[in-house]
Amino acid sequence: MLSFFRFSYRWMKLGIKLSFFSAIAALIGAVVVLIFAITQGPPSLMTEQNTVYYGKDGEIIGEDRGAEERYWIDIEDMPEAIKEATLAIEDRRFYEHFGFDLKRIASAALTDLRQMRMAEGASTITQQYARNLYLSHDKTWTRKIHEALYAIRLEIFYNKDEILEGYLNTIYYGHGAYGIEAASRHYFNKNAGDLTLTEAAMLAGVPKGPSYYSPLTNEENAETRQQQILAEMERNGYISSSEKREAVEASLVYSTTQESDNKDTAPYFQDQVVEEAAELLGVDRESVETGGYHIQTTLVEEHQQILEDKAKRNIPDDDEIQVAAAVMNSHTGAITALIGGKNYEESPFNRATQAKRAIGSTIKPFLYYAALAEGYSPVTMIESKQTEFDIEGSPKPYEPSNFNDQYAEKPVTMAQALAVSDNIYAVSTHLDIGPEKLVDTLQTFGIEEDLKPRASLALGYSSISLYDMMSAYGKMIKGSESLEGHTISKITDRHDNVLYEYQPVYNKDDSIDPERAFTITHMMTGMFDSSLDAEYASVTGSPIKGKLTRMYGGKSGTTDTDSWMIGFSPQYSSGVWVGYDKGGHSLEGFNDHRYAKAIWADTMEAVHESLPTAAFIPPPGVKGVYIDPETGALSGPNCPQERLVYMEKSVIPEEVCGGDESKDLEDEFKNDPWFKDVVDWFF
Repeated sequence: MLSFFRFSYRWMKLGIKLSFFSAIAALIGAVVVLIFAITQGPPSLMTEQNTVYYGKDGEIIGEDRGAEERYWIDIEDMPEAIKEATLAIEDRRFYEHFGFDLKRIASAALTDLRQMRMAEGASTITQQYARNLYLSHDKTWTRKIHEALYAIRLEIFYNKDEILEGYLNTIYYGHGAYGIEAASRHYFNKNAGDLTLTEAAMLAGVPKGPSYYSPLTNEENAETRQQQILAEMERNGYISSSEKREAVEASLVYSTTQESDNKDTAPYFQDQVVEEAAELLGVDRESVETGGYHIQTTLVEEHQQILEDKAKRNIPDDDEIQVAAAVMNSHTGAITALIGGKNYEESPFNRATQAKRAIGSTIKPFLYYAALAEGYSPVTMIESKQTEFDIEGSPKPYEPSNFNDQYAEKPVTMAQALAVSDNIYAVSTHLDIGPEKLVDTLQTFGIEEDLKPRASLALGYSSISLYDMMSAYGKMIKGSESLEGHTISKITDRHDNVLYEYQPVYNKDDSIDPERAFTITHMMTGMFDSSLDAEYASVTGSPIKGKLTRMYGGKSGTTDTDSWMIGFSPQYSSGVWVGYDKGGHSLEGFNDHRYAKAIWADTMEAVHESLPTAAFIPPPGVKGVYIDPETGALSGPNCPQERLVYMEKSVIPEEVCGGDESKDLEDEFKNDPWFKDVVDWFF
């Protein structure tokens, strides 16, 4: 028994010593932190939170609001209701703690432990203010340490009213409004000093999630949080039960004259930049707009002006039809211009990135890319006639039709079928190789939509955004998955630290075959080549061919409700979608169907006006030969028409049209400026 007491006594002494030394260490640590905080001096209560956007040439194209555009008001000019509402919901022991609410931290930790997740936060108003001052939203220990030091410095050098004043003047209330005065003017068109209890409780709930709790965008969520705040104010003795009841029952009238966003240049483009930046930095949209970042974009202002001008010139202002379009560098994937509608102020909805519409025949190049891997070639012949396709598991056959119900009534080549957009050829090919092949191919080219392997997929009755289609076409042109459509080249913080810089990703096992991709890319130049005109249909580029002064490739697409044109040169690509916002509203009349191609042609010609002519350079695995477009045989001296196509050497046909000898590519075209670069390289 005695030995037990001796053993217990030794452990008690050891525990007391460890506790004593731990307390001493903690005290020393606290003193060191305190000395460091004091030597750093008082932090500024003002913060530069402007996020600045630059075009490709380095000129500023936009700037989200920051300190210079805020309204700083004294705490005495703020209504008691906004101060009390903020304290009740954010930090009710604000005037009692020294920057850190230990009781709240312990309660939050227990809640998180109970629920096995980060369910409850414990940041005080001082900590939140420190986070905004430090201008960093990354989730790292370095940021947390700096935030804690800022909070200590704030508490040492400023009194509570000064900290609360700074917080209420800098916190973000959504819609570009920083601080309570700006928020009051934006939401209610009045000075903060005139806010009612009902209005103050509504605004106090917004900073928790400016998009989620803004009454202008989500009134139901905002009202629920407002009632929660009023309940907390009553519980903490700020208001009586009758005052709470009156505030809940009072109606709110919001301002109808909202200030426009600071996006004079390419507003739809800037919206996409913010979305991409948020994803790249792992933060929300508000954190990008208020984070003080410097974002270098890919915008070429000349291209943007051209795109906006050509859309405006081709579509009358009084026409309800909408448009989305973009220009992209064919080598890098950099988006140099983008519009998401006719008028940003009337509708900021970005139809280029947010809208997903049926893509029509613009899907066919990917179908034929898949077919090349299954033994098809540009001269594979399939009969074009009205056909009923039996679909396994379907009670009715699938019966697609060509434009105007016109058919060749004989076999046609893939090259001609693509140029005139023959639907029967496409569906026949699709069902022959298996619909899953097209789904897999689209995924290979970066399309992440959940597409079903149906017969109608061959004709583009699935919805994809213009932005994603542009990126997919870019991969085809480059012949590599390394290309990705993007609007940001670099992001730095306010201290010029590089947070992100665009670099193409090259995979050793690139899943895109460059030979097949080039074969399809070159075949798409056929939409502008009259040698591929058929008796039953002209090439789809005929209406705009007279506008074009150099070689382009592309594909148009039309559904009942959507009109597309995506085309490219070796230097730049452009895509245009035209349609109505109203669901199911069909395209009507000649103009609705011509807008997309006209805008595309005018834009591409203007973008390329000062550029030298460039050629599509084939990879070593394919060979260019001239064929008879009607029969798919090699061109001979007596062929009425001929067309240059590229294919693998193993599938080049042996039969010759109109004779026993094919024309020599170098002799026939060595002086043709459009093909000179290709010929020189090839031979």
